[in-house]
Amino acid sequence: MSRHAHVQTVQRMYVAIIHCPESLFGVFCYMKTKYWLVFLSLFLLLLVWQLVTWLGSFPNFILPSPREVGTRFIQAILDGSLLRNAAVTLVEVLLGLALGVSVATVLGYLLARSLHLERLLSPYIVASQSIPIVAIAPLLVIWFGPGLSSKVLICALIVFFPVLVNTVVGVRSVPEDLRDLMRSLQATPWQTLKSLEAPAALPVFLGGLRIGATLSVIGAVVGEFVGAKSGLGFLVNVGRGVYDTALVFVAVFTLIVMALILYGLVALIEKHLLKWQQRPETEGLPV
Repeated sequence: MSRHAHVQTVQRMYVAIIHCPESLFGVFCYMKTKYWLVFLSLFLLLLVWQLVTWLGSFPNFILPSPREVGTRFIQAILDGSLLRNAAVTLVEVLLGLALGVSVATVLGYLLARSLHLERLLSPYIVASQSIPIVAIAPLLVIWFGPGLSSKVLICALIVFFPVLVNTVVGVRSVPEDLRDLMRSLQATPWQTLKSLEAPAALPVFLGGLRIGATLSVIGAVVGEFVGAKSGLGFLVNVGRGVYDTALVFVAVFTLIVMALILYGLVALIEKHLLKWQQRPETEGLPV
């Protein structure tokens, strides 16, 4: 690197530090590292966890250390048990999410457009949400068996309500003036849905989809707790039964990563579909 280029680099770092007075380490602005706080918090969490296990002298079946959990994670990867069970849970989650979102979107649109249908079905929909999913999961397993169907239904049920509510709210948030405009243009119901209602309701709908994507993982695990021969919930039950607490931690952390990935995918879809709502990146930057 030439002396001139080196001077320019130092100047840019200095400007980044000056423009980030609220940050203790302004150099991170220059590095454009958005997630350094996440890595820092994870490091602190692991450090506190290690200190607790070291100072408390807990046995492995009570609280394993991060090193022991990492070793058990590698073992589960090598013997194939983690990937095999994670794949089963992922299939259940994706199918349940697709089913729940599809039914909730269609029904939510119909409820938003028909006041009579809402008055007819709303009491039953709200009543169904007052029943804990853990209470009806055994019934679904009895009725549909311990296979894939019952897990998909449990996922769909837990995803259904937040997506339904957000769909109704999103469709009803369309200004009435714009509806009058579409009627004056003699737009068909399909044209109104495509050009007005869907774009206007999309931000609220995607907010519900974010919630549903994370809740779907919970639905799959609940179904696997009740009755399953594979899956991450089954892996948790196996680890609990043999006091392999490190395996329980491995399965739980895998579920967390799966939920985060699903949430991130929905966020990426939202970013792509709602480009028209995003501010230019240069807006608000100091001149």
